[in-house]
Amino acid sequence: MSRSDYWKENLRLVTILLVIWFAVSFLFGIILVEELNAIRVGGVGLGFWFAQQGSIYTFLVLIFVYTKKMNALDRKYNVHEEDD
Repeated sequence: MSRSDYWKENLRLVTILLVIWFAVSFLFGIILVEELNAIRVGGVGLGFWFAQQGSIYTFLVLIFVYTKKMNALDRKYNVHEEDD
């Protein structure tokens, strides 16, 4: 297991998470907003919800996913910090 393998997995994870965030914020919140607004959630259209709240919630979830995945990746490649 080399450093280049570690960074390839790291970049792959970051790319996947950024694509998810892009899809939620740009595609759902801007491009597909009219189609999603046909679905009502709490009295507002789903597209509006994604534009106003969904991308923020998704970003927060992605932060936790990234943290968990990176901790596992660090342990896999033995580059993790020592726990006290």
